[in-house]
Amino acid sequence: MKLSMWKIISDNFILNVSPTLDDALKFAKGYGTFVTITDGITEIVGKFGVDEVKDPNYDGWISRKKN
Repeated sequence: MKLSMWKIISDNFILNVSPTLDDALKFAKGYGTFVTITDGITEIVGKFGVDEVKDPNYDGWISRKKN
């Protein structure tokens, strides 16, 4: 069984690679900006560790377009 590695990406730049999703989430929380976390199959996006969203236009949904 191949072990998946979780990549934390911001602006198409790999910030870190973690062996577990928990480690990747902890890194992303400490980084403090919008990131993508992926293992190549699953993709999780957001700004982690945020207690509240201060953008008045944010409605709780994030949509992503693939070109």
